Amino acid sequence: MAQNVKRQLVVFDFDWSLADQDTDRWIFEVLAPHLRRQMKSLKASMQWTDLVAQSLRDVHAEGKTREDIENALRIMPFHPAMVRAVKNLKARTDIDTTFFILSNSNSVFISTILEAKEITDVFDLVVTNPAEWDPSGLLKLRRRVDPTGPQHSCSVGCSPNMCKGDELDAFLKDHAPYDRVIYVGDGSNDFCPVIRMRKQDMVLCRSYRGLQQRIGKEGGVKCAIKYWGGAWEVEEIFGQL
Repeated sequence: MAQNVKRQLVVFDFDWSLADQDTDRWIFEVLAPHLRRQMKSLKASMQWTDLVAQSLRDVHAEGKTREDIENALRIMPFHPAMVRAVKNLKARTDIDTTFFILSNSNSVFISTILEAKEITDVFDLVVTNPAEWDPSGLLKLRRRVDPTGPQHSCSVGCSPNMCKGDELDAFLKDHAPYDRVIYVGDGSNDFCPVIRMRKQDMVLCRSYRGLQQRIGKEGGVKCAIKYWGGAWEVEEIFGQL
């Protein structure tokens, strides 16, 4: 499958794509289920990143610590086959592979998990919502696209905090050309970058989730589509590249 491919970009969504859970929801399911219930109630009336930021303030006020959050992230489901898949593809000498995470999670959640799985060095860039710990142990989260500044103009349906299609285009503008781009995703917000991809590119779409539904309903995808259910299948596909 590596015909004339010497340089490729692999883009990963994080929640339910690289990882086998949703970071934003998992934290509160583990540490404060009542706050997870509150998030379900407020989801329709609040922007999601703002809601997660508020919930992080709430869980901090209830006495949960930085260590509590980091430990919950370290035990979040993450398939060993996915670890093998990215490590093995990165290590290949016949194809130069750049790995790029494009996620609506946040920088602290992602970096903590990558460190726990010992794959930080695999990824060349992570684009996500910024977060940092303050001295009291509060995790302060904000949107990537500041709500008080210029907003993206995506009409495909990206969330207010980030247009993944624009983010991928910006990366490619600075780093292209690539012989092939591979996008691994699952959610409806992964549709925007996928419809911008070329015929020689490939999307690895997780089955029975929002991205597959939008591909089936809206079409317009020019690149190859491979469906997968478990990380072992991503490992298998990467091994055939």
